[in-house]
Amino acid sequence: MFKICLVVFGLLLTSTMYAQKTVVKGNIIDVKTRSVLSNVNLTIKSENSYKEYTSKTNKKGDYIFNDIPYGEYDLVITDETYNKSTSHFILTEEEHSKGYSFNPIALGRKVTWLLDWGDAGGIEHYWSHLLSKVIIFLYFGCLVLVLFYSILQLSLAVAYVRNKRKKKNQPELFSPAPVYDPATTPKVTIQLPMFNELYVAERIIETAAAFDYPADKLQIQVLDDSTDETVDVIAKKVAEVQARGINIQHIHRVDRTGYKAGALDDAMDQVEGEFIAIFDADFIPYPDFLQKTMPHFNHDKVGVVQTRWGHINKDYSILTELQAFGLNGHFAIEQGGRNASGHFINFNGTGGIWRKECIASAGGWEHDTLTEDLDLSYRAQLKGWQFRYLEDVIAPAELPITMSALKSQQHRWMKGGAECFIKMRRRIAFTKGVKMGDRIHGMSHLFNSSVFIFILMMSLLSLPVLHIKDSFSDLNFVLQYGAVFLVSTVFLMFYYWHSYRDKTSNTFVSLIKFVARFFQFLMVSMGLALNNSVAVMEGYLGIKSSFVRTPKFNVNVKSEFTGNKYDKKSISILNIGEGILMLLFAFTTINRTIYGDLGMVPFHLMLTIGYGLVFFYSISELRTKKA
Repeated sequence: MFKICLVVFGLLLTSTMYAQKTVVKGNIIDVKTRSVLSNVNLTIKSENSYKEYTSKTNKKGDYIFNDIPYGEYDLVITDETYNKSTSHFILTEEEHSKGYSFNPIALGRKVTWLLDWGDAGGIEHYWSHLLSKVIIFLYFGCLVLVLFYSILQLSLAVAYVRNKRKKKNQPELFSPAPVYDPATTPKVTIQLPMFNELYVAERIIETAAAFDYPADKLQIQVLDDSTDETVDVIAKKVAEVQARGINIQHIHRVDRTGYKAGALDDAMDQVEGEFIAIFDADFIPYPDFLQKTMPHFNHDKVGVVQTRWGHINKDYSILTELQAFGLNGHFAIEQGGRNASGHFINFNGTGGIWRKECIASAGGWEHDTLTEDLDLSYRAQLKGWQFRYLEDVIAPAELPITMSALKSQQHRWMKGGAECFIKMRRRIAFTKGVKMGDRIHGMSHLFNSSVFIFILMMSLLSLPVLHIKDSFSDLNFVLQYGAVFLVSTVFLMFYYWHSYRDKTSNTFVSLIKFVARFFQFLMVSMGLALNNSVAVMEGYLGIKSSFVRTPKFNVNVKSEFTGNKYDKKSISILNIGEGILMLLFAFTTINRTIYGDLGMVPFHLMLTIGYGLVFFYSISELRTKKA
């Protein structure tokens, strides 16, 4: 009987023991991708008995612990790739007799896939952490340089605004405008450099011939390097103008050595005037241009008078409107601000007048850079010559109407600026008698094109910076200060607002239109960063290329455009690069928006739109050509 009771007691005890156990199960996913995680190790640790139970997720990310006694536990999840996770829970017979199910546990990676490498000396991700520090240093270096650029632009804008207010409120402080006197005005030579300008050659010749200036004090030189039918068109037009008794010569070169600078230099021994006015083929200066400019050579040390460019086809498209927006900033604030502060400015290659003696004393036209105008400008001013800028005198010209033409123009300007920086930096730094402010602004002026390198680097580095932000919390305190550099955008807005020429009497409406146009301009500028950065690097590395002049169109409205044989379009590695960057920043924008990390989304969205506009403009022009 005793044995029977003992067996029954044992059975009851066993059933009671099994009744005190239950099941723990759940699922593990990635916190960002929401994908399931397999082969993740899990451990349940009892806080009472110190027993441990282990399990591992299957291919579906599920795990299960069987026969877990009721009690108080910690669920510990460990994995090489993902952060450790600990969850505290209590199992009770009343609530969990049928098991305990965790909600899906979302794990975050220790570091993102990009930085999941580089262990050393027992320290996880040692080398990737070190690289992250280098990337952050470079990223902030670019931000600082962009900020420095914007501060200099702000200083010019402030100088411009102060000078305008002083002229308005204290006109007695300024000398009266010199008066034109046809009896005493000096002889002027007008030079019209051209190369295959079939569409505009006749127009600029007729425009120069129509100048309201004493005929005996005017000479026109058509400096023709053309290699196509433009030669005959020019010859015919020059003969017509000569027949009207106007002093005009057709100087045709068959050897394009030096390109535009070579043509200007070769013609110097045939110049009859004491002063030389230069106009590119797409300009249409007004008949009274010389009357408004020549009186400003009222001092022997005035070597150049530069005027502001106008835009005859500004309303052709959004592309030309944005070009006008940017150029107005240069011609109002940069030229006006530098001139008001007494800093060096530059002859813009056209729409201005040189004193012949100034050219000679500065060493003449040289063609070792693509921007011979910028080069000679600095050589002349370092010799002590004064430049004057006339904002109120306008020389109208056309803007490139295609993306390929704009990129070609930008490439030449950016590369030429870099070449001039390499050539002139030592002279600016060490020429005696130059004020420190002039040295700083002169160096920054020639270095300006490099801002596109900083923008490109900053945009590319921002991608790994996001990974660093997600991976190394100890570096996040540095990244939070990046928002400070939003002030660069504010400074640039101030700069462009004071050059904005579409203001109306309704300030509020004007401001709204300005903000929209400013960000459109900023986005397209970002989209041109790859094209312009390549040009700048070529300039710094001394990679020589031919002078590719901007195609002229003689088109003011879209209905007039029937094509241009000089505007050559073809798919290039840069077009492909712009398309790749558009996709890369678009993916990042969408990805970060989905996961709620919005800090850099506006910046990446602007990059996406900018590269997208440049890319699709270029591709659409290719399709138009094929059609």
